[in-house]
Amino acid sequence: MTSSYLVLTAPGGTDVTHEKTRVIRDGFTLLGFLFPWLWLLLHRLWLYAIAAFLLQGLGGVLMDRPGLWPAGFAITLGTCILAGFEGQNLRIRNLASKGWNEEAVITADSLATAEEIYFSNIETDGDRMPAPEWERHPHSAGRHGNTTSLGLFGFNGGR
Repeated sequence: MTSSYLVLTAPGGTDVTHEKTRVIRDGFTLLGFLFPWLWLLLHRLWLYAIAAFLLQGLGGVLMDRPGLWPAGFAITLGTCILAGFEGQNLRIRNLASKGWNEEAVITADSLATAEEIYFSNIETDGDRMPAPEWERHPHSAGRHGNTTSLGLFGFNGGR
């Protein structure tokens, strides 16, 4: 089942390692449906979390009153449905209001596939990429052949 994923980059631009780049699935979130105000708190959507908490509290109070159970249930279920279907959109809009840029929209089967598609299309500048450290450590120079393979046999054939 394919989904759309939005790629958001940080306000100051992307860093070399792209650690701040976020890939967010655009669609229904089950945890947002089951635990709306907790899910909203987890994603730092403070005002929406407070509103969801108050609406669910109001729904709970109304369900305890005789004759108002359907109204309370409708308010509680409506809050869950709204958070489940619009929670990811609220996250994206919140980040966009803080200056995050929508870089791309990717259609993929999973988050890992979407990340792989996005990062495979990025051209890297050879000067900007950090170079690995290839220095030799002096303490490991005289230890060739002394390590074992899975603790069974050494590289030189001994046990």
